[in-house]
Amino acid sequence: MDKADKSDWLIDSLTKEIAAFIVEDEGLEYDEALRKLYTSKTFEKLSDKETGLYREGAAYVYQYYLEEKK
Repeated sequence: MDKADKSDWLIDSLTKEIAAFIVEDEGLEYDEALRKLYTSKTFEKLSDKETGLYREGAAYVYQYYLEEKK
């Protein structure tokens, strides 16, 4: 797996984990949780490999998402 593949895999994995946190905390269906995440600034930054946010853990990125929603 090259570096680009690994970063894409990490972003995908984090997205799934964060969506699961949203499902649990907000009582949403998984598809709705994904929609909320995909339309957030957090996901925009997570997807931008220049920010390096994809290197952080899911809990950290989820806290970032929660701060955005305040």
